[in-house]
Amino acid sequence: MAIEKSIPVHSKTTSVLVADHDPHMLRLIARKLESDGYHVLRVFKWQDVVDSIRAEVPDLVILDIAMPKLNGLEACERVREFSTVPIIVVTTLAQAHYKISSFEAGADDYITKPFNPEELAARVHAVLRRARCDAETCERPPSKITVGGLAVDYDQCLVTVDGRPVKLTATEFRILAYLAQNAGRVLTPDLLLEHVWSWTCVGQMNLLKVNISRLRRKIEPDPTHSVFIVTKNGIGYLMPTQPDKAPLRTAAAATMPRLQKLG
Repeated sequence: MAIEKSIPVHSKTTSVLVADHDPHMLRLIARKLESDGYHVLRVFKWQDVVDSIRAEVPDLVILDIAMPKLNGLEACERVREFSTVPIIVVTTLAQAHYKISSFEAGADDYITKPFNPEELAARVHAVLRRARCDAETCERPPSKITVGGLAVDYDQCLVTVDGRPVKLTATEFRILAYLAQNAGRVLTPDLLLEHVWSWTCVGQMNLLKVNISRLRRKIEPDPTHSVFIVTKNGIGYLMPTQPDKAPLRTAAAATMPRLQKLG
């Protein structure tokens, strides 16, 4: 397996797996992270990306979705089948549909090359901070909130619908948890973006819409007639304190077309 481990003298326990086929870019990212005290795992062969993430269990993944012979979006989806590890996409692909598709596939952040190493370091810190939802770093809401058939367990970071566990990414859980915490209150898109991501994301509606759409496919009986996440046109999103009953998911809803993937 083509993976190199670099552990700085004063390393933290936090590990970051960096996957990039460009040796210069791989060194640039690794050196910056190492200088900040992270334990860096370097992956430079496309066939090792998913297996390395599964084997090494890093705290964060930085992934170039345009590695040769690798559909990075498919890799994100495969990782999401077994892990909620935060993923930052770092790529030369600046087109909007690649960014949207990356978030739909499970990425937590997206940076285009070339970039300022200090910006990358700030994004890494922010994503890791949001992922560490424990008593020392996060304001703790009630341990569990139930809204209709939807239950959000904050201690276990677990969501169930009618008793059925629902597997969510870390970002999806933060959105749903914040909506549940504010059930009965309409939340504006900018408020959700600021709480779930950071102030730098304010105004990026596509980012929020993609994640809301993905959440609805996972938790709603019928994603075309939402009862848990209701859109208030021109205002924002609302989780009702007493959701209406909805029909079971239809076959048409279950086969909704996906956003374009990287070929």
